Amino acid sequence: MHGVATTTDTASPQWVTGPARVRLQLSLMVNFFLLMALYSGVLGVLLPNQIAELSPGAKENNLALLFAITSIFSTLATPIAGALSDRTRSRWGRRAPWIAIASLIGSLCLFGVSWMTSFWSLMILWVMAAIAYNAMQPAMTTLIADRFAPETRGSISGIVGAGMTAGLTAGTVVAGYLAGERVLAYGLFAGAIAASCIAFVALNREPPSDATPRRPIHWGSFFKSFWISPRAHPDFAWAFASRFTIYMGYQAVAAYLLYILRDYIGLSDGASNIAIANMALLTLVCLVASSLISGWLSDRWQRRKPFVILGSLIMGIAMTAPLLAPSMAGMWVYAGVIGIGYGMFMSIDMALMTQVLPQSALGDEGKDLGVLTTAVNIPQIISPVMAAILLGLFDNDYRAIFIAALLFVFGSALCVLPIRAVR
Repeated sequence: MHGVATTTDTASPQWVTGPARVRLQLSLMVNFFLLMALYSGVLGVLLPNQIAELSPGAKENNLALLFAITSIFSTLATPIAGALSDRTRSRWGRRAPWIAIASLIGSLCLFGVSWMTSFWSLMILWVMAAIAYNAMQPAMTTLIADRFAPETRGSISGIVGAGMTAGLTAGTVVAGYLAGERVLAYGLFAGAIAASCIAFVALNREPPSDATPRRPIHWGSFFKSFWISPRAHPDFAWAFASRFTIYMGYQAVAAYLLYILRDYIGLSDGASNIAIANMALLTLVCLVASSLISGWLSDRWQRRKPFVILGSLIMGIAMTAPLLAPSMAGMWVYAGVIGIGYGMFMSIDMALMTQVLPQSALGDEGKDLGVLTTAVNIPQIISPVMAAILLGLFDNDYRAIFIAALLFVFGSALCVLPIRAVR
C-alpha cells in the first residue's frame, strides 16, 4: 500500500465483462461464503464454548459483553476503512491492498484466540480480528459498485447473497463438528478466509490507482464526511432507514429464536437444538432459491424497489405465523417464509444500495457503503436489548417480540417507497 489520498477526479468506471466478470462473481461469492461461515461458526459456536470453559459462572454476561464490544468496534471500523480504501493509491488498486492485508491480520488474530487462557485476552484478540475483517468487508462490497455495470448488479447481488446465506449455515455445522478440536477449528476458519482473499486478489486484478491525483487528508473534513445530510441526499437516507428497520425486526427474533422454541413453543432443550438446526436448513433452501431468482428477475426487468418492498412484506407475513399458530407448525411456516422474504430483500438490497450512493462522483463509494453497513451493525447491538425490554414489560410474552418485529419490517417497506433514483 502506498498510502492514502483524497481526490475529486475518479477514473471512469471499468466494468468487467466476459470471463473476467464470471470469475469476479464467483470469487465474491466464495469470499463472502467463507466470511459469513467464519462469523457464524466463531460467534455462534466456538467463542461461546471457549467462554464457557474460561468463565463458567459468568458465561452469559461475558458473551453479551463480547458481542457488544465487537459490534461497537465493527460499526466504527467499517465506514472508516471504506473511506480510506477510496483514497488508497497503489499499483494494485484501491481495494486489493485492504482485502489482502486485512484478511492476513484478521486471520493471525483469530488463530491466536484459540490459544487464549483468559476471557480478557480472548476478547482483545477477537476484537482485533473483527476490526480487521470489518476493514476488509467494505472493500469487497464496493467492488460491486466499482466493477459491475448498474444493470447487472441485481444478479451479482443475488449470487453474493446466496453465498452469504449458505456460509451462515455451513459455518455453524463445521464449527459444531469441530468444537472439540478448538485449535483446528479456529485454524481452519482463519486459514480459509486468508487463502481465499489472497487468491481473490491474484485472480481478479484491479486497475492501478497510483496515477490518480491525490492530496493530503484533512482529518476534520474526513470525519465530517461521514455525516450525509438526509435533506441533501434523501434517497441515501431512505435506503439507510429501510435497511436499519428491517434488521431491527429480523435480529429481534433471530437473537431469541432458541428461547422462543423453548419458552413460547414449549420444546425441551434437546428438541429445541434439533429444531433450530432443521429450521435453519429450511430457511437456507428457501433463501438461496429466492436470492438467485430475485436477482435474475431484477436484472431482467431492471427493477429494484418492487423486490425490496415485496421481500419486506413477505418477512412481515412470516412474523404472523407464530402469532396465529404458537406451535412447531407455525415455526416451520415462519422458517420457510422468512427465507423467501429475506432472500428477496437481501439479494436486491445490495444492488439498490450501490445505486443511491451520494458521493460516487467523488470516489467515495467505499465510505458511503460503509456508512450503510452501520444500518446492519447498529441493530445487532440494540435489537436484542429492545427484545429483552419487551419481554420484561410483557411478562416474558414472546408475542411482543413478533409484533414489534412485524412493525419494523413493514416499516422497512414504507421507507423504500420515497426513493427516486432507483425504480
